[in-house]
Amino acid sequence: MKPILLMVTTSRWFPTARLAVALAKAGCVVEAVCPGSHPISKTNAVGRTFLYRGLAPLNSIAAAIAATKPDLLVSGDDLATWHLHSLYRKEQRAGNDGTGVCTLIERSLGAAEYFGIVDDRAAFMAAAQEAGVRVPKTVLLAEPEQLSAAQIGFPAVLKANGTSGGVGVRVVHNAEEAQRLLRVLQAPPLLARAVKRALFDHDANLLAPSLLRRKFAVTAQSFIAGREATSAVACWKGKVLASLHFEVLQKTESAGHATVVRRIEHPEMAAGVEKMVRCLQLSGIHGFDFMLDAQTRDAYMIEINPRATQVGHLAFGEGHDLATALVSALTGTVVPAAPRVTENDVIALFPQEWQRDPASAYLHTGYHDVPWDQPDLKRACEQKPQRQLLGGLARLFKPAP
Repeated sequence: MKPILLMVTTSRWFPTARLAVALAKAGCVVEAVCPGSHPISKTNAVGRTFLYRGLAPLNSIAAAIAATKPDLLVSGDDLATWHLHSLYRKEQRAGNDGTGVCTLIERSLGAAEYFGIVDDRAAFMAAAQEAGVRVPKTVLLAEPEQLSAAQIGFPAVLKANGTSGGVGVRVVHNAEEAQRLLRVLQAPPLLARAVKRALFDHDANLLAPSLLRRKFAVTAQSFIAGREATSAVACWKGKVLASLHFEVLQKTESAGHATVVRRIEHPEMAAGVEKMVRCLQLSGIHGFDFMLDAQTRDAYMIEINPRATQVGHLAFGEGHDLATALVSALTGTVVPAAPRVTENDVIALFPQEWQRDPASAYLHTGYHDVPWDQPDLKRACEQKPQRQLLGGLARLFKPAP
């Protein structure tokens, strides 16, 4: 029988649908708990979908688990991972930590004793440093004066816990800027924003912090001048099964997500990832972010993405195909790696780079990662907001200087 994988996602993110297709091709029955109208429903890879309800997230995920009886869970975003960690703790308090849902979550994500480190930026950076991974100086920041005490100096990077995709990240260049932006990042969510998200996105996770005026924890890191890089790995009980390493060539904005990447081999990135996977006894699919020093190319690990990232569906042969490696470990059989998606190391992610700039040269010089075998998903990706479309057309037809 084919193993059953349940994708768990709280956001309508296209890469989650791409990974679902890759996992189905690797020999899985793929089902999903996700928001309504998720692009995953536009693929031919997913059997059933169950509605993720932001007003009752743990109940909706638990109901999907009960209905599908999956062999493995795959998290599609940071909030989904946080929900699964919370569901584990809830089941553990009920005395169910030895069986059922708790066992499934640990098999899918890794050892529960390290969930607290995965969920906390400062704790993760401290664990990485202790494991011998090169990291920038990092401190949990309550007051701007701590930057000087920790010898971090300026510029510095401030990051709010519980955020991802560049949201909640600010670069500060002096004490005055640090003072102002620290208060902004620490501040509880505005009630209007929390209510809007609850009503229109069915996500109530901001309501409690807003009503209780709960501040966000903020970390500060020393600024590393250079280029961003990212690793995606499939792992099993603390061992890396397959890995992909990329240098970021283009982003939506300075603190946004990547739209163009170049595949690279970087021994220090690979070694750092292996150390953290082993240290945290991780299982499943995870990502790690780095800064590559502009002068030395030294790799500084800056963050963990405890879930599938937007490059996780890409296949580059044996040892570099996350989907088949994960299914092989789950089933105890050898699933042949998928053929290399391209010989071109430069990947223009679809629809991210096309939406950023329809006239981008990377769409022609790189491999444009369009899901041609999923026409309905492709069409869904092309449903851009009118404002983006008009902006793209304006650039296309702008007279030459």
